[in-house]
This record gives sequence, C-alpha cells and structure tokens, in this order.
Amino acid sequence: MLDLESVQLFVLTVDLGGLTRAAEAVGTVQPVVSQRLKALEAQLGTQLLERSPRFVRPTADGVVFLERARALLAAHDATLRFKDGPALHLRLGISDHVMGAASGPLLRRLRAVLPADIRLELRVSLSQSLRTAFEQGELNTIIIRREAGGNDGEVLGSEPLIWCGDPTLLAGTLPLPIASLGEPCGVRALAIRALGKAGIPWYESFVAGSSSALLAGLSAGFGIAPMGRFGAASQDVGPLLGLPRLPASDIILLGRATGQARTRAINAIAASVRAALATPGVTGGH
Repeated sequence: MLDLESVQLFVLTVDLGGLTRAAEAVGTVQPVVSQRLKALEAQLGTQLLERSPRFVRPTADGVVFLERARALLAAHDATLRFKDGPALHLRLGISDHVMGAASGPLLRRLRAVLPADIRLELRVSLSQSLRTAFEQGELNTIIIRREAGGNDGEVLGSEPLIWCGDPTLLAGTLPLPIASLGEPCGVRALAIRALGKAGIPWYESFVAGSSSALLAGLSAGFGIAPMGRFGAASQDVGPLLGLPRLPASDIILLGRATGQARTRAINAIAASVRAALATPGVTGGH
C-alpha cells in the first residue's frame, strides 16, 4: 500500500518547486520530506525526482506518476466525504498589486495546494481595504504588500518596486505622466514621495481599477507606473528616464488559524506564494 502522505508530499514538491516549500506547506521540515520521498521511490522502484542544488523537477517516470498521484489523492478525498458541504471554509484576500500579470499562474498554484473540497472565497483588492476587512473579521487570511514598515504578519518575500512603461514614448516628457491604481494605493503614495524628493514634476495620466487594466494602459502608452517586479512582468525603465530608485517592500500574510485544517491550508497558501515569488520568470503586482 502506498503511503498517501508521501504521495501528497511528492505532488506538493512538484507544484511548489522544491522540498523546502513542500515541507512548509504541511508544517514539517525538509529532511522529513526528503526521507519520505526516497522511501516512496524505493517502494515504486524508480526515481521520481531529479535533484540538484538549483532545482527539483520530476523525471520521466515522475511525470507519469504525477498524473496518477493527483487522481489517487482526489479519489481519497472523495472517499472521505460522507457529508454534504465543504470540509473547510476559507475567506482569502490577495492584494491586486501582489498578483498583477501573474494572477493566472499564482491562482493556479494556490488552487493546486489547497484541498479539493475547500470552500474558498477569494477577494482581490487594495492592501489597505483588505487589511480593514481582515481586522473586521470579514476575511480569515490576507496577502498584502507592506510599504510603511512594521513587524506584523508573516513575511513571504521581499519584492523590488520598479518603474514600468514604454520609455520610447515618454523620454524627455515633463511633467511625467503617472499611471496607478489611484488612492489609497500605497505603491502610488511611495512613488509620488520619491518623485517629490527628486524634484520631478508629474501628473496623474491614468487611474486603473485593477493591475490588469493598469498593464493594458501602460502597453498603450498611457504613462509610467510604479509596480512590483513580480506583478509587472517588465524590466525597470526608471534608469532610462532618470527616475528615482524605489525601495523593495514586503509581501506579508496575516491569518487566523482556528483548527488544524485551517492551519494547514494557511501554511500551504504561504508556501505557494513564497514559491511563486522565488521562481524566476513567473510573472504576476499590492
């Protein structure tokens, strides 16, 4: 009989891109995951993962087993469900400026690490409004960008802020046309302060309701926008335009864990976001 926890650890290792992230997702440590996966490979009589200091990825046999492992875990979850309704209800908020152009990959990664029967309510908004909703008990967990310091929450990663847009359309243009998500966006406020200190005049050229709309406006030449590198899917054009360098900001998670099931779900969410932020070439921006 296969050990289902080891099978789950294999799937998480592939989905999250490493043994450490898989360990974080289930609340254990990397050596335990490594030992369990080696035992699973020995039982199956084949190598499932190719390991190197730079990456962990499935072998050819691992790719075949991955599809069967997902089906096995789904069947197991379905077998355990005797009652109608989800086993867990989770209300999650994610800052729009955290996701940006990476919203698709990030949401797929989140969905992959959560139980299939979870009732997930997801809200995407500005960091400040999500924090208010969390404090008022409307959300169980939030993932937001922290611009003004502080030590609350669990830091999932530090992300550089960059200037995004088409410099060929704006070189030498003053006042500088600024595109943003509008007030009370913390990234916008930080960028405006930086422009003021540098003595660079600006005006609000484009106010978007979402990061996807903001990116569309930038591609059409409607200004320059401050964004997180992860969410921008772009290079920093600030040096080309002589703009002040923007500081990095923390991506943090705030969560209320009541019960083992919710704790494990929040751990899995944290691990998936850490993996996304640490993955080169994964695009996704508040």
